[in-house]
Amino acid sequence: MTAEATPSLVEATGGPAEAGPSVRRPRAGTRTAYPRYVAGKLGGAAVSLLAVLVTSFFLFRLIPGDPVKYMTGGRQVSAEQLANYRKEFGLDLPMWEQFTDYCAKALTGDLGTSYQFRAPVIDKITEALPNTLLLTGTSFILYTALGIFIGTRSAWRNGGVGDRLNTGLALTLYSIPSFWLGLLLIIVFSVGIGPIPGLFPTGGMESGGETGFAYVVDVAHHLVLPVVTLVAVEYGQTLLVTRSALLDEMGSDYLTTARAKGLRDDLVRRRHAVPNALLPTVTLIFINLGRTVAGVILVETVFSWPGLGGLFYQALSVPDLPLVQGLFFVFAAAVIVMNTLADLIYPLLDPRVGR
Repeated sequence: MTAEATPSLVEATGGPAEAGPSVRRPRAGTRTAYPRYVAGKLGGAAVSLLAVLVTSFFLFRLIPGDPVKYMTGGRQVSAEQLANYRKEFGLDLPMWEQFTDYCAKALTGDLGTSYQFRAPVIDKITEALPNTLLLTGTSFILYTALGIFIGTRSAWRNGGVGDRLNTGLALTLYSIPSFWLGLLLIIVFSVGIGPIPGLFPTGGMESGGETGFAYVVDVAHHLVLPVVTLVAVEYGQTLLVTRSALLDEMGSDYLTTARAKGLRDDLVRRRHAVPNALLPTVTLIFINLGRTVAGVILVETVFSWPGLGGLFYQALSVPDLPLVQGLFFVFAAAVIVMNTLADLIYPLLDPRVGR
């Protein structure tokens, strides 16, 4: 290029060209893709919560039973007293008015007053929530760690004896009803059968009268069988998802390249294969994390655990409509929030998502 052509080139480009490699600027669509993705997910979550709010009101009114008769304790009461009860809890109002009143209060955090406890629903939920989190949170940590560890080992040794045994056991336990397994454990390890003595309590959260470290040990003693039940039933799902995702990754070219560089097989698995294979497992973990708030109703009922699941079962038997509606909304909201959070984090782990 001649020197005379240089000034014209500078004018055409608007200035001198910078030295060094060219930098590709992100397209405008790429910069706005993730915020648009987040807005869509948050909007979907809001619509889901609204649908749950509506469903929780109408669904449980299909349950047979008169809550007013339960509140009277089976006593003979006059029609005037029954009318006063209905007026006190707003049951004398038209259905549409009950619905609008319920939605307006729910949006402010007021889930109503429990019929049987004569206390705000939110107070009963707050009281039982720590017990549920203790049980399901402990189980969640154990079955997630166990499922990921065994799932990666099974996939890496695909087709071996250990893989077949682990997969078969996971499928078997995952198909067993949790309440049936819980009852079986109570019969064997609480009541005792044959040479096996009763080692654990049949139910409840504490024996009573214990304080300090002795109280912690007592609660842990009551916690063993419910946790074993949940871990045995739930770990198989994490194992199977992790195993399947890792098997899909094992034929990838980057693993072959890593081995060609001389990396040990164990290092290839831990540093390269597992992190990429865990993306589907992350979604499952968040879904299960949302379920820890709901607890497992049948397991808490079988073991008389004083958590949200047991409270829900107790409220259904009345029926205690405000308590049932409030618990159902909290359960569903926890799952929706955690699913949405998983959707928002997923593009950060895999940039291809959300573009």
